[in-house]
Amino acid sequence: MPTVEVQLARRQWDEGSRRFDEESKSDPRLLAAFEIVTDELRKRVGQTFSLDQLAHAYAHADDWSRTAVADRAPFPGWPRSLTTVQDAAFHAYARGATDYVP
Repeated sequence: MPTVEVQLARRQWDEGSRRFDEESKSDPRLLAAFEIVTDELRKRVGQTFSLDQLAHAYAHADDWSRTAVADRAPFPGWPRSLTTVQDAAFHAYARGATDYVP
């Protein structure tokens, strides 16, 4: 049974992923930010991880994801979209967790 933290994080990731799917249709620049956050996840979490480890990384992601996007792919208004991008990236990355269950 996943922890409450993991359950809450997954709910946020799911909602963010749905928002990302809608918003990225009209703003393809979000895809570049998504790739940057996903790349940072690979560096920070690695390729073998649990959902608990991913939720822990999520709790600290605001600072590093903001820095990564600001350094590599800023666009007008990007800070307003960062939470959605971040949630979508975590949602997609969660599928690689050793304990992932849809």
